[in-house]
Amino acid sequence: MTADAAAHAGTGSDAGPALQTIDLAKRFGDVDALRDLSMAVPRGEIFGFLGPNGAGKTTAVKLLLGLARPTAGEGFVLGMPLGHRETRRRIGYLPELFRYQDWLSAREVLDFHCSLIGIARARRGSLTGETLATVGLAKRAGDRVGTYSKGMQQRLGLAVALIGEPELIFLDEPTSALDPVGRREVREVLRGLKARGVTVFLNSHLLTEVEHVCDRVAIVDRGKVIATGPIATLMQDGFSVRFTIDAIAPAHVDILARFGRIETFEGGCVLHDIAPQAVPDAVAALVAAGARVRAVEPTRRSLEDHFMRLLHGSADAAARDR
Repeated sequence: MTADAAAHAGTGSDAGPALQTIDLAKRFGDVDALRDLSMAVPRGEIFGFLGPNGAGKTTAVKLLLGLARPTAGEGFVLGMPLGHRETRRRIGYLPELFRYQDWLSAREVLDFHCSLIGIARARRGSLTGETLATVGLAKRAGDRVGTYSKGMQQRLGLAVALIGEPELIFLDEPTSALDPVGRREVREVLRGLKARGVTVFLNSHLLTEVEHVCDRVAIVDRGKVIATGPIATLMQDGFSVRFTIDAIAPAHVDILARFGRIETFEGGCVLHDIAPQAVPDAVAALVAAGARVRAVEPTRRSLEDHFMRLLHGSADAAARDR
């Protein structure tokens, strides 16, 4: 362990981050599945880990869970090195692809997982009931898994990840099979976990869901993190304003061009990448020039827009490096 790593990792207490990686890498033959992954996830936050298929997300999760060994670099989970056996008891995990035996009931599935992590038999009944209620399956606790819809099986997978009150939970596409009501309910579950101080590491292709619940995100492409930080910070250059103007003139366009990148249309224009605090000055300058401003509508680039822009930039950079 390097000196800097030791300083940041802590000693297994609550002092350090929930997750930390330093130049973590995994190579399969001639393929770099993950390259130089460096990030830190503070305790008690919901962290989104985003990227296209094949970007290295699943490989990263396997390394963090101790299911695979890194080729290079190092990492720490709850203050302990990757793969630490006792630390696994403090982690919950919902994989993207999972299946429970059709002939078991939901209650039996959770009881079995309670036994795997060493929960006393006397506690299992109440803990199983509380967890199934949390994910909305209390009324179907005694039904066989084979009778469940795909969305209900997804809820059951989430319940398994929650059993035992873990300090850190990895969720891989937790809302992919749910309808809008189910997604909303899962968001409330995640917010409740955060309120209890649980750290959630969330993989998802549903970027609108990520916007709703995540404090910060990392975007990975071609095995390497290309952006990380609070969502608001990552998208702060995505602020735009739509102006509706009677008889927009070239002089008005020239004025607005001083504040950002302008895109005109019949009856007005959109000003991209303007600083929010500069909007009143832009409106005042237009009015002073005789423009009749009918409407000023602030908009903000979505996380999906920002995600696609970063991926295009990453692809361009990779092409230049060839």
